[in-house]
Amino acid sequence: MTIASRASLLALVVALSPCALRADDLGLRGSIEPEMRVFTNSASNPRQKDTDLSVAGELTAKYVWDGGDQSLVFTPFARLDQRDDRRTHWDLREARYGLVMGKWEMRLGFDKVFWGVTEAVHLVDVVNQVDIIEDPVKQEVRLGQPMLRIRTTQEFGTFDAFLLPYFRERDFPGPNGRPALDLPVDMDLTTYESARKERHIDGAFRYSNHFGDVDLGVSYFQGTNRDPILTPTLSKDGDPVLAPFYAQMKQASIDAQMTKGAWLYKLEGYWRRELGREYEAATGGIEYTFYGVFGSDGDLGVVAEYALDSRGLMDRDPYENDGFLALRWTANDAASTSFLGGAVIDAETGALGFRFKGERRLGDDYRLSLEAYFFGNIPRQDPIYSIADDNYIQFRVARFF
Repeated sequence: MTIASRASLLALVVALSPCALRADDLGLRGSIEPEMRVFTNSASNPRQKDTDLSVAGELTAKYVWDGGDQSLVFTPFARLDQRDDRRTHWDLREARYGLVMGKWEMRLGFDKVFWGVTEAVHLVDVVNQVDIIEDPVKQEVRLGQPMLRIRTTQEFGTFDAFLLPYFRERDFPGPNGRPALDLPVDMDLTTYESARKERHIDGAFRYSNHFGDVDLGVSYFQGTNRDPILTPTLSKDGDPVLAPFYAQMKQASIDAQMTKGAWLYKLEGYWRRELGREYEAATGGIEYTFYGVFGSDGDLGVVAEYALDSRGLMDRDPYENDGFLALRWTANDAASTSFLGGAVIDAETGALGFRFKGERRLGDDYRLSLEAYFFGNIPRQDPIYSIADDNYIQFRVARFF
């Protein structure tokens, strides 16, 4: 029985427990979202096309009983893609049981955790695997992670402890997929540093609290690094491919955010030990918001961040010496109109990356979103050189129910 099947069985057992299902305690919500991607450059691989159509769907069922102290959440996600067989996939974003006992809370099953405060890159967010099929550039969409999570909230802060019994590999685009690396990733050649492979038991701890204007988080993670090392090799058929290798790591990290009027100060950083080597990385910056600009109800935020990695230029981290400048507009209207547009500048190679995302509700049940990613002046030694010809614009229309 697969780990997904076990989680589904857990959800079914809890749902059929002696508590009687009542409609008032059951909530259902979901969405269907057609998507179109248009690539503005011709691909280097003749199998790749300049357009791609897909449709995704997500459903969340939440059942609460025992005065709100017990809950069951089940959120499956699926996408059907026109071009890429690997992007046609499904995932359990959540399939968990929750129990609250006073100042203590327990969650068991598939769940998602987010750590971090900065905009350009989330260095400290290491619990869930990246769903690179869904979000290939910003890499903010995460797969559900099997876990046991224990939380307690005390006067002196909140403590979280995580037991992570199963590791989920990162999926990569297939031969027809875009954006994609120049060499395909052969997941059949995946290897691990741990002899237990994907069944290595990982663990994490986190302390968070508010200190006046400051939100602080201190975390520790030990286990399988979610970010694989991709090594050039040959496939079983003799074709050049990349083989993923997942190392063990120890990471201590901090993230902090301070609010002072219209100013927002952000910082993320970690110390990490991996494969006998120690290194550090950090990112931080400021955001200033102009409220009611041009006499409107809208707010305009100016974001400036910088990222450093002590390892220098390398394929696994494109943010080794990079600046990020962006504008964030929030209209504060009934349609929740917003956009974020910015540029990443690599101070070492001179590479440029531009990103834009805008959203607007259409009535009560629809949402239109537009995203665009463009690259310029990318030298061959830059980590993102492989996707430099994959500039694209993405349109989505979500129907909620």
